[in-house]
Amino acid sequence: MTGEQTHAANTGIIILAAGESSRLGSPKQLLSFSGSTLLQHAIEVAETSEASSVVVILGANAEVIKQQLKETTAAIVVNDAWKEGMASSIRCGLQTLVKVNPQVDAVIFMVADQPFVTAGLLNNLIDLNRKEQHSIVASEYGTTFGTPVLFVKRFFPELMELTGDVGAKSLVRKYTNEAAFVSFPQGEIDIDTAEDYNKL
Repeated sequence: MTGEQTHAANTGIIILAAGESSRLGSPKQLLSFSGSTLLQHAIEVAETSEASSVVVILGANAEVIKQQLKETTAAIVVNDAWKEGMASSIRCGLQTLVKVNPQVDAVIFMVADQPFVTAGLLNNLIDLNRKEQHSIVASEYGTTFGTPVLFVKRFFPELMELTGDVGAKSLVRKYTNEAAFVSFPQGEIDIDTAEDYNKL
């Protein structure tokens, strides 16, 4: 392959699960869902997709959460700078992913509190990238878009420059002409409050 690579044969997944769940009052990563916890469920979904490696970024309550995780092939990493916000977990995740999987040429970011993410959805992102050669593929719900979202490797340097409580959305906006979107109506359902969880 020559020139800029737009399609990836080797995709890694980073699960961003470092947040404090301040509005919920207890670690939402451990809320029970579908016979396990939200985080365990997210890990299992990621591991059954076509992705070649999975990295989990913990932060707040990391020790408690670690104890609850079943054995997994995912790399579990604690982001000590989690208080800075989402960007620090993105940077920490990418650094880890490139170490554990040096051949990686695309990344999918997902979060633990979107319970309806499926391996099929993740594979859709991977397929759109591989077959249609879109270098960014985001999930679309309601009037917005977001995680799970895929970026090819040439965006890694820019992702590494994100700071503060900024997710990768700004990059999708910047390169929207290169992006494809996958419909994921249930992506709107995320768990931030006890009320959200009770609805679920």
